[in-house]
Amino acid sequence: MGITVAGQEMYLFLIPLLLGFGLAGASAFTAAYSRWWGEPQGELATSILRNYLGIPLGLWGFLLAWFQPAPLLFIGGWAAKSLGWLLVTVGSVPFVWGHVVLGQPTGWPSVRDALVRHSVYAYVRHPIYAGGLLICVGGVLLKPTFTVGVACALGFVWLIVQARLEEIDLLQRLPAYREYMEQVPRFMPRLWRRA
Repeated sequence: MGITVAGQEMYLFLIPLLLGFGLAGASAFTAAYSRWWGEPQGELATSILRNYLGIPLGLWGFLLAWFQPAPLLFIGGWAAKSLGWLLVTVGSVPFVWGHVVLGQPTGWPSVRDALVRHSVYAYVRHPIYAGGLLICVGGVLLKPTFTVGVACALGFVWLIVQARLEEIDLLQRLPAYREYMEQVPRFMPRLWRRA
């Protein structure tokens, strides 16, 4: 007994997806790259690995998972699809807004970046990743196939791990980040203010 060739093809999306996650994770090593190779080369390495290799490979993996014929995880009706679209839409807001507010450092982080504490970053430390988490859940509701479920589950876990790794990097690059971590939650805004 084993997996047929057709069954093996169903898992091919994992190759670009996992490579994409690994390479896009380069943004969590900006401080290390800059120490090893100097600031300009470290910033260039981060940008190339993340923007030109990691993100395109990860997107390709997600697209392969989306279009791969695969068994359904559950039968999603109109309620699941409506909730899926709602989560994708709501998740897209902080995802896009976070990129706009952060500006150039989203694609070209450096050891000289300034700490951004205004706008959406006054409420959550990782609005881009928080939006991505909602988009992952919404994606499974929109297309509840095995491959999309695996891709979104891996994406969900990667976003959580990547946020933690980036915080380790940010603590090295931005001295005020430790105080910011104590004041602002990671993914979910507080519904109340601290005294």
